[in-house]
Amino acid sequence: MKMSIRSVTTITLAFISFALLPDTQAVSPPPDGGYAKGNTAEGTNALFNVDISSIDGGRRNTALGFQTLYHDIFGGSNTAAGFEALFYNDGDNNTAYGYNSLYNNNGGSNNTGSGYEALFANTIGYRNTANGVNALFSNITGHGNTAIGFRALYQNTGSDNVAVGFNAGSNLTYGDGNVCIGDNVLGVAGESNTTRIKNVYSSAASGRAVYINSDNKIGTLVSSRRFKEEIKPMDDASEAILALKPVTFRYKKAIEPNGGIMFGLIAEEVEKVAPDLVTRDENGEAETVRYDAVNAMLLNEFLKEHRKVQEQEATITKLRSELQANAARQQKQIEALAVGLQKVSAQLEMAAGEVATNDQ
Repeated sequence: MKMSIRSVTTITLAFISFALLPDTQAVSPPPDGGYAKGNTAEGTNALFNVDISSIDGGRRNTALGFQTLYHDIFGGSNTAAGFEALFYNDGDNNTAYGYNSLYNNNGGSNNTGSGYEALFANTIGYRNTANGVNALFSNITGHGNTAIGFRALYQNTGSDNVAVGFNAGSNLTYGDGNVCIGDNVLGVAGESNTTRIKNVYSSAASGRAVYINSDNKIGTLVSSRRFKEEIKPMDDASEAILALKPVTFRYKKAIEPNGGIMFGLIAEEVEKVAPDLVTRDENGEAETVRYDAVNAMLLNEFLKEHRKVQEQEATITKLRSELQANAARQQKQIEALAVGLQKVSAQLEMAAGEVATNDQ
């Protein structure tokens, strides 16, 4: 079928007209927007007080929900989704998902709260992460905390604490540097730099002992030759343990409230005898004894004494053999002497008989 010039012209103009049409919207009705400085607000009174007129005014904020980011004036790059999330905020780089999450935050920055009233009381605390209902609920000024789980770190007001699990760390208060892992691993009010992990105490294992160094690295000792260098016999190096003074003791109640009698060594005393037998804290102070090394040294001393005993037994066996040989020789000599004496006695008797005969 042939097309007329008029038909071709009509189609061409139609395509040109379509190309010149403005961009069509992807949704209908189109989303609202147009807020200055990259702000987005959706919900009654969301971002109600943000200052978009000054240079320092809030920018790049996203508020979704009733009165989210309500008091924010200068804070920027915040995201709030949920009833009154980040309600009092005026900090930067905060993220809140959930009813009243980060509700009281004002100057705190770089916080993330996800869950009903997560980080509810936080004001100027920073770099906190809370994921769960009431997680880090009471934190006000603490920083660097991580709470994952229902009411994890619920009472916490300290810093650099980590809690993972239902109610994990919920008894911790103003302490710092604690780790609580597991369901209802509650922690103790006021403690610091303490790690609690569920199921460790009651779990039985037949593998290898776990060790930790001053950098908090956890691992096990390895004994394979492929991990070692400068290997040489211990020889007399183990004799240092002969100067050690074992003691009995109890740990202070702050460390072990119900502790029984313990048996061991005092690190400071061991350090004087053999500095390499102690481990040190981050300040370089002696903290505990390397009992595994002591055991190896004891083994070396035992083997040395065992070799001495073996040598002594060999000497005793040799002497016993020599004594037995000497006794046998002496017995033979005695027997020979006895035979000789018998011969002499017989000869004397014969001589006496002859003398008596002659006298008659």
